[in-house]
Amino acid sequence: MLIDESGFFLNPTVRRSQAPKGQTPVLESFGGRRDKVSAIAALSVSPRARRVGLYFATETDRYLSNVEVADFLADLLRHLRGKVVVVWDGGPNHKGEPIREVLRRYPRLHVERLPPYSPELNPVEWLWSYLKYGELANFVPGGVGHLDDVVIEHLTDSKFRPDLLRQLWKGSELPFPA
Repeated sequence: MLIDESGFFLNPTVRRSQAPKGQTPVLESFGGRRDKVSAIAALSVSPRARRVGLYFATETDRYLSNVEVADFLADLLRHLRGKVVVVWDGGPNHKGEPIREVLRRYPRLHVERLPPYSPELNPVEWLWSYLKYGELANFVPGGVGHLDDVVIEHLTDSKFRPDLLRQLWKGSELPFPA
């Protein structure tokens, strides 16, 4: 299972559009505001059926600390059976006492770290790219609640697209588990 976090901001990710020549679209946004939706996602592979699954959670107006990441892990373990191996980077919210407590409480959970500075090995990074630069490009939300709703909607849609989840994995340099 691979886990990663990302942030979605009220200011849109501006991308090239298909507007007619000479009719540049204008995106009216909230200026310099840094209101955001933080998201955490996990891609899993079932050991027998080789199905790819997606689990996620969002928080508004704050970054995810190791407390929220530990809660996400504990919740995730309620949905998954057997041994669970989590592969993630060495970010500060993947360390500390809340994470150690989850590891003590759930001996079937094991953590492996990706090499430093290697986002190309994490397929969840491709999920964030797909959402930010594809699905949500040039999107101006009406507020942080609206942004949260739209991010959840797109993550939910992605969850039920096994073809997309496999393509995200193929986009990374990490081999699909044998």
